[in-house]
Amino acid sequence: MFYNPLTVTIYEFPTNVRHKEYTGEGSFVVNSKDGSEFHVSPIVNYHINPDKATKIFAKYRKDLESIEDGFLKTAVTEAFRIVANSYSADMLISSREEFDNKVKFALRKQLEPEGFELDQFTTNLEYPQSFKNAINAKNNTVQKALQAENRVKQAEAEAKIKIANAKGDAESLLTRARAEAEANTLKQRTLTPMLLQQQWIEAWKAGGSQVPNYITNGGERFMMNMK
Repeated sequence: MFYNPLTVTIYEFPTNVRHKEYTGEGSFVVNSKDGSEFHVSPIVNYHINPDKATKIFAKYRKDLESIEDGFLKTAVTEAFRIVANSYSADMLISSREEFDNKVKFALRKQLEPEGFELDQFTTNLEYPQSFKNAINAKNNTVQKALQAENRVKQAEAEAKIKIANAKGDAESLLTRARAEAEANTLKQRTLTPMLLQQQWIEAWKAGGSQVPNYITNGGERFMMNMK
């Protein structure tokens, strides 16, 4: 096809998937129905419906980059504005997945009649700073409560260990005292006068220096001089 570049301008409308990020200066702010501001930096992947490429050019008379910065950004912003205005800030945060799906549905509803097919969409919704501060404060409170609870549990465990050790020591002492008492009782029972006399005789025969000079004979109080 021949054309005169001086009098004819060619516009190319590729039908492959295009990637557009509305970040930095391209980002924008939407309000929830209670007035809270949410910063948005959406990312859009889309492609042109080949059957509607001629219609798109006839309507906009611009290249795709200009359409992305004009019609497409307006459609994205409008989808966010409509959906965000139906949520309170708390509801939006707690129903984030539902919110994202509704924005995607609203955007697709605007784009498809115009010949734009939405392939992938990321909202990149940023919460207000006041909510971030509230969430951080709540997390800090929960963390401190958990730390305090752990300290209490640790103190209780240490106290139980001390009680168990003290109880074990007391039982050990009691057991030792009982054993000694029983041993003394048994010893007293076995140290009869005859046994004592026998032990003295054995010591005397061995020539012990601690052998007494006199012995008594049981209940008769008989004493014998052993020198």
